[in-house]
Amino acid sequence: MAKYLQNFLCGIYMCAIFGILGEYDEQQARYALGKMSHRGPDYCGVIQENHLFFAHQRLSINDTHHRSNQPLRYKNILLSFNGEIYNYQELKQELDFDFQTNGDSEVIIAAYLKWGVNFVQHLRGMFAIALKDGDTLYLFRDRLGKKPLFYMQDKSAFYFASELKALTPFLKHKKMNQDAMLSYLSYLAPTSPHTFFEGIFKLAPSEYLIFKDNNYKVEKYFDLLDTPSNIITNETEAIEKIEQLLQESIELRLSGSEVPMATLLSGGIDSATINYFAKNSGKDLLSYSLGFEEYRKYDELDEAQQSAKLLGVRNKAVIATKYRFIDSMERVLDTHDEPLNDPATIPLYILLEEVKKDGYKVVLSGEGSDELFLGYRQYFEYIELERAKHLYHANWLKKYFRSNFSMNREWEWYKRAFENEVVFRCCSEKFTDMQKNQLLRRNVRDGESMKYIQSYRDNFENSSHNDESIWFSYIDLNHFQSEHFLAKLDRISMAHSIESRTPFLDHKFTELIFSIDPKLRYRDGVTKSLLKKAMQDKLPEPIIKRKKKGFSNPYMEYLIESEKIALIEEVNEQTGMFKKDVLERYIATAKRGTFKQHIWALYVLSHFIKKEFL
Repeated sequence: MAKYLQNFLCGIYMCAIFGILGEYDEQQARYALGKMSHRGPDYCGVIQENHLFFAHQRLSINDTHHRSNQPLRYKNILLSFNGEIYNYQELKQELDFDFQTNGDSEVIIAAYLKWGVNFVQHLRGMFAIALKDGDTLYLFRDRLGKKPLFYMQDKSAFYFASELKALTPFLKHKKMNQDAMLSYLSYLAPTSPHTFFEGIFKLAPSEYLIFKDNNYKVEKYFDLLDTPSNIITNETEAIEKIEQLLQESIELRLSGSEVPMATLLSGGIDSATINYFAKNSGKDLLSYSLGFEEYRKYDELDEAQQSAKLLGVRNKAVIATKYRFIDSMERVLDTHDEPLNDPATIPLYILLEEVKKDGYKVVLSGEGSDELFLGYRQYFEYIELERAKHLYHANWLKKYFRSNFSMNREWEWYKRAFENEVVFRCCSEKFTDMQKNQLLRRNVRDGESMKYIQSYRDNFENSSHNDESIWFSYIDLNHFQSEHFLAKLDRISMAHSIESRTPFLDHKFTELIFSIDPKLRYRDGVTKSLLKKAMQDKLPEPIIKRKKKGFSNPYMEYLIESEKIALIEEVNEQTGMFKKDVLERYIATAKRGTFKQHIWALYVLSHFIKKEFL
């Protein structure tokens, strides 16, 4: 029979996990754990032993009874788990175990007892798992990086946590990781395993860590490129399977909850698809949409409300004012713990603030569809650019581009094509290496940023996949989604103690897309062609044909109007990080409406530096 410790109440599953193996100060450990209480306000559990502090902050979503409080203990096994396992009921039928709870956490222990570390292959869901078996600790991050997991080691102990803020108290000295800074400028967020704090690392999606005898190693347990290519070559078959598995994925995420659930609704096909299947399965969910009071040109509120009416779903409009936007900026930037270049974090924070006020603990969101179905127009531009490598005068053009530098991204694309380099690095690519070399008071070699994603490129080139569009999806899922969009969604939703669920990023659904002949995704030149065809007899025509707008917002206008933009030059005066004349040119161009996200990157970085290092 399973045995559990009833721990102290300190006052939530979506959750936070935290632990120390080694020497620790109890007061410091509890202080660090308390910094993540927003992730789990329902219950806080701690197991304390000699050289062990093993903890969990719980957000109760299913089996809200106290019997499912964590950490869970079974014999010599301890478990602290953040996430949701959507197939736990199915797994229960396969496992010979005396279950004492109705939740998914206990299933993880039972699965581990049957399959060892390979238990993770049987899980369908999102998770960050800490499982201690005797003197061995295992840490697992889910396949697509929906849940974060950070770790560090010093001379006295090994530490792990769901957020950076819980580990920084254990740093003897804070020092900025230059690889994190450079990869952030390149790709909007630091690439794994880097964080902005030297000595603290993060697991990448699909990785697990083994800690034993004061040493650790990191392994990979899943790779989308292991999916055999071109299994499905018939478009009709592809569309049928997309519809079937997408419906299954959405319904799985609708069923595993004992608390109120809502959806996010924009004017696009992704959120409309989720809302369609939710309504079709009998769920009457309230949808939330965002608008801007002073800058309506940026929002999709009219389109979202039209979609809600066409779909027959309830909708609530949330209006972000200039004051509310600017007032939220500091809290949002602090929520991330380290720089993340996405100004949409602020309107998302405002939107989920309203969701929280209305009593919802779970939201469904449409992340992942663009990367899987080629929803960005630039994907098609890159497909054309690949053909430029084979132009008859490519060598002459290479010399021409080398001697005629431009700050525009198109120059960089063609330069790479004519030099036969990897043209597409990530949809999140922002500062090129030559732009960084111009701006920073340090030498940045052209092509240097490729080292941060080279392992992914090597995986692609050594796989059975040879269509560059698969590379686009692969790198974007592994970085643009996991470390940028999903990092944003996790931190912002957790700041409001809300669990976010992303049906398009079900790993079985992503495997399906990778098994389809990739040409079916782009041969007709239409973004999200396969998804639109799968939904054409379900969604109203205005939604199917509506042009993608994206989650735009007036961040630069508000940054200028609030005069917060001055922080960039203020911090640069103290650090000397940027060349003053180049920085001034970037700020001037941003005020004219170009290179805006470049400046936002510098503002977020400056805010972080001032808070942590000045």
